[in-house]
Amino acid sequence: MLEILFLGTSAGMPSRHRMTSSIAVRDGRDVVLMDCGEGVQRQLMLSPFSFMKIKIVLITHMHGDHFFGLAPLLQTMGMSGRNDPLTVIGPPGMIAGLEAMMGATDGVVTYPLELVESSGWDSYTVGTLRVETYPTDHGVPSIGFVVRGRDLPGRLDKEKAVSLGITRGPDFARLKSGEAVNGVTPDQVIGPTVKGLSVSYTGDTRACDSVAKASEGVDVLIHECTYGADDAAHAEEHNHSTSVQAAETASKAGVRHLILTHMSNRYDNRSVLSAEARSVFPCTDHADDMMLFEVTAKHVVLRNSDQFQQVGVGDHADDSPRL
Repeated sequence: MLEILFLGTSAGMPSRHRMTSSIAVRDGRDVVLMDCGEGVQRQLMLSPFSFMKIKIVLITHMHGDHFFGLAPLLQTMGMSGRNDPLTVIGPPGMIAGLEAMMGATDGVVTYPLELVESSGWDSYTVGTLRVETYPTDHGVPSIGFVVRGRDLPGRLDKEKAVSLGITRGPDFARLKSGEAVNGVTPDQVIGPTVKGLSVSYTGDTRACDSVAKASEGVDVLIHECTYGADDAAHAEEHNHSTSVQAAETASKAGVRHLILTHMSNRYDNRSVLSAEARSVFPCTDHADDMMLFEVTAKHVVLRNSDQFQQVGVGDHADDSPRL
């Protein structure tokens, strides 16, 4: 199971009810933080996720609403006694930008910190997770990310194994570890490997082919949706995407589910955006701050969105997402 927690879903600037871009993905105990808008550590403190469990931070581009929370988060981790290593991956220019912020604020990091820049089409392994980058089109150096959870072993057919002379107990464990037992090989009694669940996150981008290519077949595509369908000209001018363009990308990539984020504050009723996208790609939802989605091989569902929200967050009582 993967959990996707939307910490900030606003576009460009925060509102009274929504923070700027940041999304946390949890696979077991490992947490990936995608983008780092200002105030992200406080959002995490209000959530069921711990910022001390973050293994990797992914920055899509250097605009402030995606980056200005990184230096404070790193310092908060240090002041909270973090010792575990942390990796930060971002576009070209990220290292210089972060070093300038940390230097200007006398920021000190007391734990191992690895900074990596990518222009796209790179792959990294951190803990149990695999991270892939792809180029996006936002007028500045920008990248998107695919996060893939760990693959799981196939199901052992216990009855078949017993019929072939395998004894229950330690011999089952040996087969699961890949060892042949009494002439019986694992492929005879163990089903195919179950692929890990996957999430693609675009950051800010125009509609572009690289998103569909990199996101092919993922379980969830998180796509920016700064504008509605009738504002395609503004989206093109400002290097952003519309609701329909996000849906068209999801359809082209053959993803299971689309979640819209980075929605302009001009849209008080963001269900209008998800409805537009749903006319093209039916399995679509929009996210609001502190929404927690659960992703399994069978479903993508919204889970307990009201158990840890601050007052005023998640102001969509009349436009609950269609799941």
